[in-house]
Amino acid sequence: MYKSFLRPLLFLLDAEAAHHFSFSMIRFLSKIGFGALFRSKFQLKDPGLEKELFGLKFKNPVGLAAGFDKDAKLYQELSNFGFGFIEIGTLTPKPQAGNPKKRLFRLKPDEAIINRMGFNNQGVFEAVERLEKNKNVLIGGNIGKNKVTPNEDAVTDYLICFDALFNHVDYFVVNVSSPNTPGLRALQDRKPLENILNTLKKENTKLAKKHGTKEKPILLKIAPDLTDSQLLDIIEIVKSTKIEGVIATNTTISRENLNSELMLTEEKGGLSGKPLTKRSTEVIRFLAEKSNKAFPIIGVGGIHSAEDAIEKLEAGADLLQLYTGFIYEGPSLVKNINKAILGQQN
Repeated sequence: MYKSFLRPLLFLLDAEAAHHFSFSMIRFLSKIGFGALFRSKFQLKDPGLEKELFGLKFKNPVGLAAGFDKDAKLYQELSNFGFGFIEIGTLTPKPQAGNPKKRLFRLKPDEAIINRMGFNNQGVFEAVERLEKNKNVLIGGNIGKNKVTPNEDAVTDYLICFDALFNHVDYFVVNVSSPNTPGLRALQDRKPLENILNTLKKENTKLAKKHGTKEKPILLKIAPDLTDSQLLDIIEIVKSTKIEGVIATNTTISRENLNSELMLTEEKGGLSGKPLTKRSTEVIRFLAEKSNKAFPIIGVGGIHSAEDAIEKLEAGADLLQLYTGFIYEGPSLVKNINKAILGQQN
């Protein structure tokens, strides 16, 4: 029904307008009782799907990637579609409008999306108010810096977000890999990245002691465009800072082998979807092999089928996240992946 009826209707709308319309419809339908229907149709519960990682218990290994529910407005309703966890954000200390519209583009022949949203969000403190109403959804908090904050002061922005979210999320993701905030990717260089991660680790210890809780897992989200040498640096940084893991990968600035019209492919921003499938899997495999599986990896990028998901798990991913595949394939993709994972166990 989704691919034959709903998706064609949504794709008649501008991509960003379709996103907001979908949000409104999911919220409305959930309010009038459709939440139970969504759960019965899309959720798959089985002990074989449960996964324990960095001290957390995931109902299943398929999560929703950051960017879909930036402001933590719909995480409860989205969990009805069978996700094992929801990652909110990217959140910044101060609200910001993001880049000028039009900033979200569908590349239908490639089953891809280009976005240059620019960390548009209402600020971390508004998200905290919504997260206080959480009812048992495992939440990841993806944090970044405001556009106007210079890179030399970036660590302060990450600290503000970390402090605000500490009691409201289950794990953190440090986003230094979005191509849509000028200069942000420079924070992936070893020195500034180690400074941010070491500072957050110290804050983690301090807040855990203050609140009488465990420290929160900290993960690093990396770009697919890093060279092998840079990926080896990432492995060393993860080991030296003792963060809990890596999310591989964010969107790409590459435009290789696309079939969509040139006017679209030349739009600036990060590319996600099927063209990213192979590269994100390569990065996962490289990190897993070169580190001797020293840390957990969440695999994301171009998962449009159960086969794509299994390939990433076999490459070394411990958990998975969907975004563009969820938009193109619909919520049945979550259940199909979980079924395939159970099938692999038999």
